[in-house]
Amino acid sequence: MILSAKAPPLGTVRDWLNARAEADGPAFVFPTGGDAISWQILRDHAARIAAHLTAQGISKGDSVALMQPNCRNGVLALYGVLYGGFRATMINLVAGADAISYALEHSEARYAFVHEDAGAIFDQVTKPGQITPINIDGADAAPLFELDESDQALLMYTSGTTGRPKGVVHTHASLLAGGWTTVIAHKLSPKDCGLCVLPIYHINGLCVTLMGALVSGGSVAMCPKFSAHQFWNQAKTGKATWFSVVPTIISHLLHAQANPDTQTRAALRFGRSASSALAPDVQTAFETRFGVPIIETMGLTETAAQILSNPLPPGIRKIGSPGLAFGNEVCILSKDLRPLRANQEGEICVRGPNIMLEYLKNPEATSATFTPDGWLRTGDLGCKDADGYLFVTGRLKELIIKGGENIAPREIDEALYSHADVIEAAAFARPSKSYGERVEAAVKIKAGSTLTNAELIDLCAQKIGAFKAPDVVHILDDLPKGPSGKIQRLRIAEMTKNA
Repeated sequence: MILSAKAPPLGTVRDWLNARAEADGPAFVFPTGGDAISWQILRDHAARIAAHLTAQGISKGDSVALMQPNCRNGVLALYGVLYGGFRATMINLVAGADAISYALEHSEARYAFVHEDAGAIFDQVTKPGQITPINIDGADAAPLFELDESDQALLMYTSGTTGRPKGVVHTHASLLAGGWTTVIAHKLSPKDCGLCVLPIYHINGLCVTLMGALVSGGSVAMCPKFSAHQFWNQAKTGKATWFSVVPTIISHLLHAQANPDTQTRAALRFGRSASSALAPDVQTAFETRFGVPIIETMGLTETAAQILSNPLPPGIRKIGSPGLAFGNEVCILSKDLRPLRANQEGEICVRGPNIMLEYLKNPEATSATFTPDGWLRTGDLGCKDADGYLFVTGRLKELIIKGGENIAPREIDEALYSHADVIEAAAFARPSKSYGERVEAAVKIKAGSTLTNAELIDLCAQKIGAFKAPDVVHILDDLPKGPSGKIQRLRIAEMTKNA
């Protein structure tokens, strides 16, 4: 298969896995233990699993559920489903019983690869005979379906923080394009190894690291989950040259005691931040302490992850911006869908080969998400500067409207993160009789810190003015997060409404 920086990958996941197997080389290593997987071994396992699934009578494009954490069998099962032409339906293992039950029923999956640690929740949310657990070592075989790049490949559900989760459908083409946007932005090569600590049932873990490696021919050092204590040793053991994380992980690493040794620091070309905005003070402090550049990016489940990225050094990185478009187009549209000029705020919209096919069984939501000329509406607010760098100013559904004035939660977050004792921070709206909405926030602070609610309010007033400063700052043990590590503002508002 031919990799070009100017055009997205052609073909299917099967085509690219076959090509990688011919060249062979390492595909997955497991720093916490487990046998490594070469591209050839991965292809051979995937082909056997695909043949076994086909023999069960599953139709091409049907959902096969994966209830798998980051592990060797999870990787084999995922590639087996994709290789066979079935729709890999990724189940968020921390979403809760209701969301898991909904995804399994809505997807109409009849078979599932269920990890032993997920057995209890599987039994809880399924009825007898509803879904058949299937083993990756099954021996039945049948001829594989022919595949086309337009065939459905992935079904992944949104977090559902504002209603029922939506099932995002990607084709082989858009799934590969999602890996490709990462490859061209970060100049990944067969020599690169990405450290994966984000779950593969989230679009970042799946597309950025797994599909990025498939398209580039590089490898993945996969860990079961993030550990601030073990992170740098895992990077060393896995011989990682880059990593993809989220802002909360960057903050936790910054506040942990562990440091990379000289060899590990030298091997790491960059770290990548996504899923939510990275506070400039946190980014600067991380780079100063660890000497590893952080590349801020932006992506969505609907776009197979990455749509924007800052250039690698020595290119110009603009702190506070997720960067420039790579592999797709990004524009700013007004409320009436008119393109806006530089420095004008509107909705961030994207168009390109990595865009989803549809929301499963939800034509109304699909139609509402796309403009008549094919732009996907992200729901995020932002603007472009004169150089084309995008700046996210907020989320349409998360804007705080106080006394008729729009306040972006990010402004308050960044003010709170400027204090060295703040590990996590998130501002949100609370209904108010006087102003319509008022500003509140929640933080997690360092153990032993004497930081008070009043001191944090005063800090915000100094940095962004009293009007935007929160009326209350809730000091919590932990802030609720989704599977990617993104802090969930709406859940905080619900948790603290009686505080």
